[in-house]
Amino acid sequence: MSIPEDLKFLKSHEWVRVEGKTAYVGISDYAQEELGDIVFVELPELEDEFDAGEEVTNVESVKAASPIYAPVSGKIVKVNEELEDTPELVNQKPYEAFIYALEMSDESELDDLLSYSDYQKFLEEEAE
Repeated sequence: MSIPEDLKFLKSHEWVRVEGKTAYVGISDYAQEELGDIVFVELPELEDEFDAGEEVTNVESVKAASPIYAPVSGKIVKVNEELEDTPELVNQKPYEAFIYALEMSDESELDDLLSYSDYQKFLEEEAE
């Protein structure tokens, strides 16, 4: 599986892809593997606003429900409606199947996120 090196990560396993002022958010391959088969993705409401670190929504798998946090502050401008009918896309294409997109209110918050290599180091440390 190809992992875009330009993604940023949270220690709670969300990834962020930035396009202009928009931050697309999904869950990492590691997270979807740990969760198992995703059976439901709760999509947030358009226009809702969140602060960095705030719980935005949930994904549910056959094993557990897991919260999805906002990596940066902003307003929901897009949700991935495909996930309503095919939540398993999160398992099949974790780095393509975004859950929601935020219009960032403070781009400097991106500096607090992990690079791909830092995220890999974090995962290795967690495994020890």
